Amino acid sequence: MKNVLITGSSSGIGKETARLLLQNGYRVFQTGRKKLNIDNYLSIDLSIAENVRVLYDYVKEHFGSVDILVNNAGVYFCMPVEKMSFEDIIYLFNLNFISHALLSKLVIPDMKNKKFGRIVNISSISGLVGEAYASIYSASKSAFYGFSKSLALELAPFNITVNSISPGWVNTELSKNALSDDERKETEEIIPQKRFVEPIEVANLVKYLISDNAKGITGQNINLCAGLTCGC
Repeated sequence: MKNVLITGSSSGIGKETARLLLQNGYRVFQTGRKKLNIDNYLSIDLSIAENVRVLYDYVKEHFGSVDILVNNAGVYFCMPVEKMSFEDIIYLFNLNFISHALLSKLVIPDMKNKKFGRIVNISSISGLVGEAYASIYSASKSAFYGFSKSLALELAPFNITVNSISPGWVNTELSKNALSDDERKETEEIIPQKRFVEPIEVANLVKYLISDNAKGITGQNINLCAGLTCGC
């Protein structure tokens, strides 16, 4: 039985991924900022660097090691960069990228020893095509591209794969909070499939990427965006 750690799994993509993997026989540890009364869950703020070590030590104590890491925790800010505070910029980048790099650093030694590992980074198409009024968010997601490709090269000899998934608009609390009803309708109109991606679609892609069937896929980014990055 493989041990999976999913960050940002109290709702949305992370929660759906945890549910799917549990149904398929994986042993899943979840974490998020919300306080939930469920097994194998820790409520923690990963924007604080020291908490990344706290999470890792806690999971290590309860699970022994992490075979599969899904870096999903994140936050979305939409405002002109000049109106963002220094604290907001640091918080967003720490949570959306730095925490994932630090957590990857901690789980890799055990993966190397086992000669097996899977790291899946949940990015965003905003890191690929850019998004007005979300420059820091876009930058934090764009960081996954170089990180995933470079780390994949380092870890390929150890049977460890590293990939990223870049969703477009997903039908989650985050998108509901970011858009008014009218804005959502306008957004759907510019998406080629005229719909938001469902969290289960991302979860199924994660499930595939961590399977033996995908062992030859590493250093790749997959856009799951209902055609939004294809152009007009």
